[in-house]
Parts: sequence; C-alpha cells; structure tokens
Amino acid sequence: MNGIIPLYKERGLTSFDCVAKLRHILHTKKVGHSGTLDPSVDGVLPICIGSATKVVPYLMGSGKIYRGTLTLGLATTTEDLDGDVIDRQPLTTAFTADQLIQAAAALTGTIQQTPPMYSAVKVNGRKLYEYARAGETVERPTRTITVTRFDLTTPGDFDAEQGTQTVAFEIACSKGTYVRTLAVDLGRQLGVPAVMASLTRIKSGGFTLDQAVTLDEVAAAMAAEDLSPILRPIDYALTQYPHVALSERLWGLVKNGVFLDQAQVGSTEPIVALSYAGATKCLYQFLPEKQQYKPLKMFAVD
Repeated sequence: MNGIIPLYKERGLTSFDCVAKLRHILHTKKVGHSGTLDPSVDGVLPICIGSATKVVPYLMGSGKIYRGTLTLGLATTTEDLDGDVIDRQPLTTAFTADQLIQAAAALTGTIQQTPPMYSAVKVNGRKLYEYARAGETVERPTRTITVTRFDLTTPGDFDAEQGTQTVAFEIACSKGTYVRTLAVDLGRQLGVPAVMASLTRIKSGGFTLDQAVTLDEVAAAMAAEDLSPILRPIDYALTQYPHVALSERLWGLVKNGVFLDQAQVGSTEPIVALSYAGATKCLYQFLPEKQQYKPLKMFAVD
C-alpha cells in the first residue's frame, strides 16, 4: 500500500489526529502528512502512505492556496478566534477596497515573517506554544516566505455596532507561511488590530479541494478492498521534474546507486525523475563538474 491520499481535514481535528485515524483505518504505521493544519482550519491535507512517505518534503515544498476571512478591529492571543481578545480598536468607518488592496500589496512577494507565539516552531528545544501557555515570552526567529498572491475578494462586512470589518481573502504562498500572521500584519498596515476569522486550505501538494476525500470515504474504500479511487501515485508530488524512462539495463544500475552519464539520461535538467515499468523509482541530480547524474532520493528498488 503505497501512495498519496488527498485528505479533507475537518475542523476540530489536528493533523496528527488524521494520521492516527488513517493508521487505524489502513492497518499500517507508515503514514505521514505534508504540512500541518491548525485544528480550527479545514481543507486539503495530503497524506503519504507506505514508501510515499519519502516524497513528503516534495509535497511540502509546493505552494499552497488558502481562502478565508479576517476581521479588523480586534486582536487575540492566538491571532485567530480561538484565543482571548487582547486588544480592541472599534472602527468608526469601513476601510475602502483601495486601502485594503494597498495594504495587501505591501505583504506580497518575498517578505520576512515572525511566527506567532501559539505555533509549533521550536526555540531552544521547546515549541513556541509551550512558552505561550506557560506565560513566558521568547525571542522568535524570523523566516523568509513568499506570498505569490494576496487577493481581498470583497471590501467586507462592516459592523458599526461592534466596530469591526470582516474581509474575505485568498492567498497563495510558500511553505512555512502563517496565514493568521498575515491577517495580523494586514491590520498593522492599516493601523488597527486584526485577527484571522476563518480559514480553508483549498490547494496543497498539487491537490485541490474538489479532489480531497474524507476519513469516512477512506474507511469505505478500505472496507470495499479498493483504494484505487483515492490513493494517488507518488508522481503527484513530482510533477515539477522531467521524467525519464529507464531500460532494464539502466534500472539494474540505478537501483544499486550507480551514477549515470548525461548521455544515458538524455537530459540537461538539474533534477530528473527516473521511472521503470511505468513507476517512478527515484530522483537523480546532475553534477556539472562530472557531467553525471547522481542519486538524490530513492523511492523504490523493486
């Protein structure tokens, strides 16, 4: 049993909850997810089964797309609505679409981001949320992220009584991006507190929301002894690399880790996916100084 399941993670479950449930359903321990989703966030969570766990880093490296809402006028400890309110600044008028678009533009491109205190980022061997729950503060390292797109889809709903404005958005970003922090930073650009109100991941690892399956659907497929409709091959994580089909002779060399000459591979790409008998077996990386390809990642040797 090897492949990738594009799971729909429901709200209220942790990513590890999903892994644990799938281990039980599929009767296998070799299960890994590709990118944590907070319990309050739903959406696409690609899950790797069996030897496909080796492609987790490649799934995580692909871009992600989120759709959600943020609320201007208040802030919380966790940067989403699960936390305690720590700041309020009632709005007297709504921000215009132009003001919102300009603020989002300042957060687009390659930028620096400081992860929230309520996150799983480790500092000195402890997760930040462990410091936060203990009432401690610690210096947080910044990280470089890329926000390809930060679209504010509507000017939002203005609540004059509460002094808040809720805005819908869609974000395309790199791995390691905290979308709730982007919501807070958008408010900072506008000079008001802000919080992420809701979030759904609509694309991850090349899978879209309409391709995702529920835990119940996985259980039903397992009961029917037919996972083919939901278990995708590892190639779904490797579409960015050119594929080269190997002869039986070359596969005999590759499965033993032998370097290949450029002429044998027939490519000049930095990284190629090598396949045999219709299945992707490994990634090979080009060494310009030797004009050879060397093993980068082996997925299967049978």
